[in-house]
Formats: sequence, C-alpha cells, structure tokens
Amino acid sequence: MNELRIEATKNSPEILLNPGGMIRIKGRSIHENTLDFFKPVEDWIDGYILDPADVTCIDMNLEYFNSASAKFMIQLFQKISRVRLKNKKFIVNWYYEEGDEDIYERGEYFSSVLHMPFNFIRTA
Repeated sequence: MNELRIEATKNSPEILLNPGGMIRIKGRSIHENTLDFFKPVEDWIDGYILDPADVTCIDMNLEYFNSASAKFMIQLFQKISRVRLKNKKFIVNWYYEEGDEDIYERGEYFSSVLHMPFNFIRTA
C-alpha cells in the first residue's frame, strides 16, 4: 500500500495517509464537490483497514470545515474504528486553536456521537 498525499489549497485540506498508521488532515475543508475530493481518501482507507498498522493515529487539525466535510469525517472515523475488529488500536488527536470554541465543540460532538475518545490538543 502506498502513501497518499494531497496538497492543501485555499478550500481543501492537506491530507497525508501513510500505511505505517499516520492519517493527517490539516487546513480548511470548504470545497464545493466533497465527494470527488474525498474519493481517493475513502478508497485508501478502505484498503488500509484490511491490513492496518498496529496503531493508527489520526491527526485532525482543521481551522474550518463545512457540513459536507463534517459528514465525510464522521464516515472516516466510523471506518477507521473497524481496525479494532483486528485487535489494533487507533488514536484521534483533535487540534484546535486557543479560543476557537467552534472547532473544539465540533470535536466534542464527534467524539460523543461516535463513542470514541479524542485527545483534544490546544494550539497557540
């Protein structure tokens, strides 16, 4: 399985998917066609969960995302949680800027509805 990198633009986040267990999404996610943008990410995740690393670390560091992106992220977390079925672990690090209550609260909401613990990391 190969690493997948997608460079950030003004409307889309940087994405790094590494078969060693690192998944990073960083930046802004407000693109018009979310399905097309996230299709290669979804395909990569589908392959990854067949043979995941012992520990999968998801770093979510978004300064803003729209509702279509939020829907994708919930699906992503649901898929990644399947690594537990293979007796593997996963960690979610949710980054938010100091004073950005919206991003923090969205992370809390995701953690709650998905019944999975998030590590909340405040950045300066």
